[in-house]
Amino acid sequence: MAGNSQRKGAVRKGGSRQKVGSGGQRRRGLEGKGPTPKAEDRTYHAAHKRKQESDRREAAAPKRRTPGWVKALPRDTEFVVGRNAVTEAVGAGIPILGVYAAGGLSGDERVSEVLRAATESGAPLYEVTRGELEAISAGQSHQGIAIAVPPHEYADLDDLVARASEKLTLPLFVALDGVTDPHNLGAVIRSAGAFGADGVIIPERRAAGVTASVWKVSAGALAHVEVARVTNLVRALTDLKTQGYFVVGLDGVGAIDIGTLELYDQPLVLVTGAEGAGLSRLVRETCDVTAAIPISANVESLNAAVATGICLYQVTQLREKK
Repeated sequence: MAGNSQRKGAVRKGGSRQKVGSGGQRRRGLEGKGPTPKAEDRTYHAAHKRKQESDRREAAAPKRRTPGWVKALPRDTEFVVGRNAVTEAVGAGIPILGVYAAGGLSGDERVSEVLRAATESGAPLYEVTRGELEAISAGQSHQGIAIAVPPHEYADLDDLVARASEKLTLPLFVALDGVTDPHNLGAVIRSAGAFGADGVIIPERRAAGVTASVWKVSAGALAHVEVARVTNLVRALTDLKTQGYFVVGLDGVGAIDIGTLELYDQPLVLVTGAEGAGLSRLVRETCDVTAAIPISANVESLNAAVATGICLYQVTQLREKK
């Protein structure tokens, strides 16, 4: 054949071929581009400029070094700062490792009250600089004074049970299943003290521990009510059941009304669940019975601490009537 028509690739075979479908272009167009970035991550947004300016100010701010005297305190020491907060904490009977005050506070009656209480309890007083107080205040307004609060010493549950068995009254414990709000823990401890409970049981993980805030909310009850912290709440409840205790779970849809509890004349553990979530599955299965508090249809549920206080009152009333 003449010419170069025999060269491979020189002739398009089969003529033009029509495309079928969109080749996925339409589908890809509908897939979207993922979640919208935060305003501060968009370079054209005003929030991005504000964040950059904030980062620059933070980087330029002088870093405050932790005062040397902090290192001499126990590892989990807390600091309560500010005149009102310190006064309330001291008034609640919270133990004090030391009082740290800057100069020029002698005319404030609240400070004088704190210094008197510290002197009576034997807690040492230290004069420090305002810069040192700022270093331990985590951004809070220290107003020239702070107190160091020791880490709480938890009781051993076996010791609490042994002491409860020696009393003339029927044993009564409160257990908290995943309550994370320190204010609820403090309020429960206060109710436990008011109604003569033998102790409060809390789990180590995913639950509030005893802090300065808990001390304040308990209004001094922590000086009289011991708290046991256990590794596994279900195991602790099971052990108590083998020792003759009955476990009553407080639940909004409990099987019985707390006012009709027939186990009131037995050693009891009242278990309150977490805020919102209630009792966990394993804890619920460990309970001998679940009890509810009848409430108005206008309210969906009660606060964990309020519910615990009502049930403690109900149990003590049933026991006193007998």
